[in-house]
Amino acid sequence: MEIKRNGSQPSGKGPADWFTGTVRVDPLFQANNSTRAAGASVTFEPGARTAWHTHPVGQTLIVTAGLGRVQREGGPIEEIRPGDVVSFAPGEKHWHGASPTTAMTHIAIQEHHDGKVVDWMEHVSNEQYQA
Repeated sequence: MEIKRNGSQPSGKGPADWFTGTVRVDPLFQANNSTRAAGASVTFEPGARTAWHTHPVGQTLIVTAGLGRVQREGGPIEEIRPGDVVSFAPGEKHWHGASPTTAMTHIAIQEHHDGKVVDWMEHVSNEQYQA
């Protein structure tokens, strides 16, 4: 058994290469010899969002606070709220973030494939985000 104590892993700022706006990433657990899954709690300030991206083995989001937005390529923007669980298929191009006026926090869980968990792409434009 392993317990990761709250506060034992430092928070980090979401890098501008991958995010628009103010984003905080709090690591929860990393992949290791016994599991391929990694997880983090991610908080998006109002208007903040990820860039478009995919995951080689998919991704699961569990919304824990606030009001957010999520979109897969070719689909409509959808609102997400606490308690919602969003699953993206392997290779599905998507983005997620806060609503324009309300922050949002989710737990993001993804597995690595050959050491890789995400492929980052172009930023979501203001026009795409406001659509």
